[in-house]
Amino acid sequence: MFQDVLNYKPYEQDYRTWLVINPSTWLMPMLLALLVLAIAVHAAVFSIVPEGMLFVNDAAPAVAAPAPAEAPAPAAE
Repeated sequence: MFQDVLNYKPYEQDYRTWLVINPSTWLMPMLLALLVLAIAVHAAVFSIVPEGMLFVNDAAPAVAAPAPAEAPAPAAE
C-alpha cells in the first residue's frame, strides 16, 4: 500500500529515523513519554468505571440458589 502511494519501502528506509533522532540522547525521553501516555490512558479508563466493576455484566440476571428441601414431618403414632 505505502509502496504504491508514497514510494515508501519500510525495510529499506526505516533507518532514516535514526539519522534525525539520536537514540543515545532521545531514546529514554521517548520511553518516558510513552510511559506517561500509558499511565494517562489507564487512569482515564479506570476513572470512567467504578473500581471492581470493569468486567461485571449487570444485564445478566443473577441465578438464585435453590431453596433447601423441607424434611417430611414425622408420622404420628
